Amino acid sequence: MLEALTTEKRNNSTTELDTFSVEEIIKKMNQEDEKVAKFVKEEIDDIVKLIEAVIISLKKGGRLFYIGAGTSGRLGVLDAAECIPTFNTSPEMIQGVIAGGMKAMTVAVEGAEDSLELCEADLRERGLNENDFILGIAASGRTPYVIGGLKYANKIGATTGALSCNKSSAISQYADFSIEVDVGPEILTGSTRLKSGTAQKFILNMISTTAMIRLGKVYQNLMVDVQPTNEKLVERSKRIIMDATGCTYEDATFYFNDSNNQPKLAIVRLLTGINKEKAQKLLAENAGFVRKTIEASKK
Repeated sequence: MLEALTTEKRNNSTTELDTFSVEEIIKKMNQEDEKVAKFVKEEIDDIVKLIEAVIISLKKGGRLFYIGAGTSGRLGVLDAAECIPTFNTSPEMIQGVIAGGMKAMTVAVEGAEDSLELCEADLRERGLNENDFILGIAASGRTPYVIGGLKYANKIGATTGALSCNKSSAISQYADFSIEVDVGPEILTGSTRLKSGTAQKFILNMISTTAMIRLGKVYQNLMVDVQPTNEKLVERSKRIIMDATGCTYEDATFYFNDSNNQPKLAIVRLLTGINKEKAQKLLAENAGFVRKTIEASKK
């Protein structure tokens, strides 16, 4: 029942919310938001287990699918989309699947989240297989669209995870790995785009960023696989090369251009002195890890 869910309960400190001044509203929101990081911290062990499973799936050629409806679905689509320019992933590697399709990113698609069959159809269309990892996201933890998707994923042998904002949530029952972060009642009753959405965003950041680091898409704390698709990212790429190697802007520009606009390749060349072809070969042999490639070049 909805009334048993924390995400649906009333916040006793905001029962007079409609009488609050602007300053009182935002101070209360800020006070509630401050609690989110603490509640997420309490679930670190479960987050680690889920991320390690995601990495295993990705390393064997599987894909990561986020499935959800409404705010939860939109957050999954957002995280997946941001991995493409940040880590130069293919659009297929991490995908957001939202109830109602991309139209639901901007407008509500009535009834889509209530279907137990719709997500299965969406995942079939994407060729879901046993190597993939499916993360069901639902603040309530009971969204039929997500449950249907997890059931289908389990049936074909894919690895499954669940992210909810209620304890003992329904979707956790259908997942190999579950994260249940209870952030307490929202200041606006039932508006899970607030604290619940913030907690989900925190955790999705952790999942995708950590997975990409462990897949060799980061050197030191630099996004060396960034996709330079606009002027800002071209300049960021050059700055990354400079930060990693200590070279001048002029050298960074030359090596960036001469390395097919790949910061990672430019960094390896600058730090090792080896030619472009050998650097490419060593990077491939070391699964794209810059640090391992540099060490291999010394042998």
